[in-house]
Amino acid sequence: MQPVMKLSETTFKILENFSGINQSIAVKSGNKLRTISVMKNILAEADVDEDFSNDFAIYDLSQFLSLVRVVHGIEDSELKFNNEKFVTISDGKNKTNYFFADPSVIVSPPDKNLTLPTEDVDFRISQHQLTKLKQSAAILNLPDLSIVGDGEKVVIKIHDRKTDSSNDFGFTVAETDKTFTFNFKLENIKLINGDYNVQISRKLLSKWSTCGGAVRYYIALEPDFEFEE
Repeated sequence: MQPVMKLSETTFKILENFSGINQSIAVKSGNKLRTISVMKNILAEADVDEDFSNDFAIYDLSQFLSLVRVVHGIEDSELKFNNEKFVTISDGKNKTNYFFADPSVIVSPPDKNLTLPTEDVDFRISQHQLTKLKQSAAILNLPDLSIVGDGEKVVIKIHDRKTDSSNDFGFTVAETDKTFTFNFKLENIKLINGDYNVQISRKLLSKWSTCGGAVRYYIALEPDFEFEE
């Protein structure tokens, strides 16, 4: 019998977020979703409640999600997988056969799990704080996010690294005995709503994990940085 499943609202939101990182996705059998940006500077993964019975690939993830949400309804949609060639989306009255893509045309994460080479800075940031950062960046038209340690406190701020007289907005998120500056392009901070535990490696990689750990993002840093033990 062909397996039938529903997508939870949580999984749907995760897939919507992932579509902003890469328009395509290759899903492996099991209960983990993973994607990587075309530039390979953002890798995201999530543990979900659904257990996918087979591998499949979707070229236009936003299109697929819009079809489920608008045409069939998230709560009513049942997904029936058909021999790894297509999925039938049914809401009890209507159905759509949506054909899968060739996985070879999709930029996908490596099978090997990613880990931080070092953990040099760690802090926690709330959804409220992330929202304030993004709102301020939009109002002030600022492109960069920096994590700065002065030997006493860790400050996260948005600013323009190329302008000495740049406006900036930020706040303290932790204490530290180290001195450092780590930089991100704000456009790469594509996180689903939530509070996050953040670890940063001086090897120019960071990990942003929801506080329950179910969703994780590995985001590359910009090459200019300072770090002193």
